[in-house]
Amino acid sequence: MSKRKDIIIIGGGAAGFFAAINIAEQHPELSIVILERGKEGLQKVKISGGGRCNVTHAEFIPSELVLNYPRGEKELLGPFHSFMTGDTIAWFDERGVELKIEEDGRMFPMSNTSQTIIDCFLNEAKKHKVEILYNHSVKSINTRENDFSIETSQGVLDCNKVVVATGSNPKIWNLLKDIGHTIIQPVPSLFTFNIKDKRIKDIPGVVAKNVEVKVIGTNLVSEGPLLFTHVGMSAPAILKLSAFGAVELAKFNYNFKIEVNFIRLDFESCIDKLKNFKHEFAKKAIVNSPQFDLPKRLWKQLVLASNINESERWADINRQQLEALSAQLTEAIFHVTGKSTFKEEFVTAGGVDLKEVNFKTFESKRIPNLFFAGEVINIDAVTGGFNFQNAWTGAYIVSQSIA
Repeated sequence: MSKRKDIIIIGGGAAGFFAAINIAEQHPELSIVILERGKEGLQKVKISGGGRCNVTHAEFIPSELVLNYPRGEKELLGPFHSFMTGDTIAWFDERGVELKIEEDGRMFPMSNTSQTIIDCFLNEAKKHKVEILYNHSVKSINTRENDFSIETSQGVLDCNKVVVATGSNPKIWNLLKDIGHTIIQPVPSLFTFNIKDKRIKDIPGVVAKNVEVKVIGTNLVSEGPLLFTHVGMSAPAILKLSAFGAVELAKFNYNFKIEVNFIRLDFESCIDKLKNFKHEFAKKAIVNSPQFDLPKRLWKQLVLASNINESERWADINRQQLEALSAQLTEAIFHVTGKSTFKEEFVTAGGVDLKEVNFKTFESKRIPNLFFAGEVINIDAVTGGFNFQNAWTGAYIVSQSIA
C-alpha cells in the first residue's frame, strides 16, 4: 500500500535540502520527504572545495555572475535577480553559519569544514520536520491526472508535487525521459588536460600566473593561472576551457592541440623584449635569468626547448634561437591526449533541456507540479562555488513557487 505525502524531493543533496527547508519554513503544515538513494546524503557537499565546501562566489552583480555558466547564462539572469550571492550569505548567516571570502573570490564557512554546512542542513531539516528517507532509490516516476506516484526500492509513495534535485544522475534522467522530457546527452564538463611532454614532465606543482590558452581549430580560448601536474595541466585557465568547451572537446574524444601564450605578448613584441635582454644581460646564462615573471623551472624548460643549451649566455644566441624562444613563450603547442576528473568534483554538461523549464518558477513546462533544482537541468558552471549558487537559487525559487 502506498503512503501519501504533499511534496517529494528526489535527491538528498545540496539543492534538495535547500528546497525542502525553505518550503517547510513557510508551510509547516505540509508533509515533505527527501528521498536519498544512499545511506547518507550531502556527499557532494562533503567533498566540495577539498572538504571545506565552496558555498558560493563573491560576485554580487547578476550580469557578471551569469558569465561563469557555459550552459545556463541566459536562463539564470532572471533567477539571480531573485536570489543570488548576497541572499545565500544572509540565509546561512541567519542559521548561524558565517561565510568568509578568500582572495580568489571563493566563499567557505569560517570553520573551514563542509561538516558545518551538512550539520546546518540536517539540523534545519529536523527542526522543520522534513522526513529524510535513506536507501530509497527511485525506480519510476508515474504521472497521474492530479498527482504523482513514486516507486522506490522500499515501496511506493504518492504526492501532489515532485522536486527533482538529483544532480548529474543518468538513471533519473532516463526516468524523466520516460515521462516526456528531453535530455541533453551528458558529457564531462570540469576536467584537467592529460599531456605527455618533456617540457613539463619534471615541473609538477609549478604555476604560470597569467597565461592564455587556445584550443587549435576552434574559437575556444581562456586565460588565468596554469598549473603543471604529474599528468598534464590544470588550474583556472584549463578548467574554464574544459567547461566552455565541454561539448566540443567530447567530439574530439579529448585528443586535440592547445596553444599556450605564457606571457600574454604577441610573437614580435616578445622578440623585441628578448633583443633588449640580449644587450642588458649579455654576460648572464639565459637559463639562469628568467624573465617575464615566469617561474625559474618553467623558464629553464622553455629555454632548453628553444635549442639553447645551459651554458649559453644572452650575448651568444642568434636570431634563430631568439625566434625559437619567442615561439615557446608566446605560441607553445601541446598535444592533449585525455582528461582527468578535477579533484573529486565530477561535473557534467547535459540534463533536462532548458527549453522545457520555466525559469520564473523552475517548473517543468511539460508536466505540471514537477520542479527541478541544481545540475539535473542542463546548467553547469566553472569551478569556484558557482555550481552551488545555481543549486541555491533554483531551490529557493522552487520553494517560492510551491509556497
